[in-house]
Amino acid sequence: MAEDQDIFNAKVNTTVWEKRTKMSNTIEAGTIVGGPVNNDTVNMAQVQTSRKGFCSVRHGLALILHLCNLSISTQQMNMSIALPVMVNNTALPSSPNASTERPPIDSQDNWNETLNESKAVAAVYDWSPEIQGIILSSLNYGSFLAPIPSSYMAEVFGTRYLSGTCMFITSVLALFTPLAADTGVTVLIVLRVIQGIVQVALLTSQYSIWARWAPPQERSQLITIAIAGSVLGCFIIFLVGGYLCQTIGWPYVFYIFGGIGCVCSFLWFAVIYDDPVNHPFISTREKDYIVCSLAQEGSPPGWSLPTKAMIKSLPLWSILIFYFSDYWHFFVQTSYLPTFITSVLQANIRDSGILSALPFASACICLVPGGLLADFLLSRKILRLNTIRKLFTAIGVLLPAVLFTSVFWVRSSFSTTIAFLTISSAIKSFAQSGALVNFMDIAPRYSALLRALSQIFSYLAGAISPTVNGFLISQDPELGWRNVFLLSAAVGVLGLIFYLIFGQAEVQDWAKCRHAPASERTE
Repeated sequence: MAEDQDIFNAKVNTTVWEKRTKMSNTIEAGTIVGGPVNNDTVNMAQVQTSRKGFCSVRHGLALILHLCNLSISTQQMNMSIALPVMVNNTALPSSPNASTERPPIDSQDNWNETLNESKAVAAVYDWSPEIQGIILSSLNYGSFLAPIPSSYMAEVFGTRYLSGTCMFITSVLALFTPLAADTGVTVLIVLRVIQGIVQVALLTSQYSIWARWAPPQERSQLITIAIAGSVLGCFIIFLVGGYLCQTIGWPYVFYIFGGIGCVCSFLWFAVIYDDPVNHPFISTREKDYIVCSLAQEGSPPGWSLPTKAMIKSLPLWSILIFYFSDYWHFFVQTSYLPTFITSVLQANIRDSGILSALPFASACICLVPGGLLADFLLSRKILRLNTIRKLFTAIGVLLPAVLFTSVFWVRSSFSTTIAFLTISSAIKSFAQSGALVNFMDIAPRYSALLRALSQIFSYLAGAISPTVNGFLISQDPELGWRNVFLLSAAVGVLGLIFYLIFGQAEVQDWAKCRHAPASERTE
């Protein structure tokens, strides 16, 4: 015990994280190394641990998070897939330029055939278009309220219990969605509001795990592995959702993906722990490597908020503004891409689902390699972390903006248009290893809170983007799509410029632990 105190020079006001760190202050190198932790010790541990590669416990956590995010993504989008066959007054989705560009006759026939087949195996409802809109948007009604409280609860109760419980609750609610629809539309809307709040709490609180599990030089790859699940979920639900509705009935879209979510929640409680010190299956070598790597950063998790410093922090604002600009494009893609493919490219309904899934598939494929490349450049000291974040962000914005804007002018070529959309999404995934993960660099101890703030900005983009773009298309059916693509590119470039000017990748002063009483650290 005295040796531990000499090694870490502990003070009376050490945080809980520092107390846990004292339990693992040596690296397994045959003998116990005395003295403070230094870079040579950390590098030695890194070499030893790197032999495990993707078989390490921390990569296992990333895989479980990948599966959970996949499940959440399918649950978020399953209503969009099922709703057209849940109502008995749904026709081919109309578009603002339907008067000048109508889908082929066989598209309408295929859609009517799909509806008739699905009605034979599942109930249908008399819901007006207005009610359908409320049902779809009800998932986001509580989104603005949940992020910050959930980030605080993650610190108080622990990410393992909070996120695991949320995963189980949202999956059970998905299983009860068909029963809620049979009970009444009010019950269904209330269920989806609760489900949306629970999902936001899960998506926010899970980032607290990486503040304790992700070594700085592996942060990009671990987070991108987890995030890739959300993109893969979009691809899967687009690919198989319509087929399930047509063959075995729309309720099974909720039963299958709700059941997968329940399985993921059981895996969560079995594998996920709040920090490596308390994990029962982790090796001493890996545990010491993670603890020592994070100790070098000098920013243990905590909740004493330097509010004024955060408000004045331009690096933080650059990340939040970029989140808004990036999710502007995301909501254009998710809200209008199926309509664009159906109405402008005149693809039939069945092909539209597969074609809409292609951009998400390309993004999922490129996400993890992008994170690996970012960590490779950092570990080999080829580029500084700040340069990596800004370079990957610029690549993920500029090239996709050019391709996305060009779609309007190449729409006469079906294959070229689909290729541009697919390549655009693939390249845009590089931003996940740039600005979108940058909040873990500047303030890892407040990762859950900053993730909550970024979610608020992304939901703000989701509230504004579809409305503005719908107005543009309705005002000019011929050039509306051009204006949508140009505006999306302009918003993205403006967010990039602000980030390139003010973005940083170093731990900010206000995010560092000063070993002072809480009253002195909180402004």
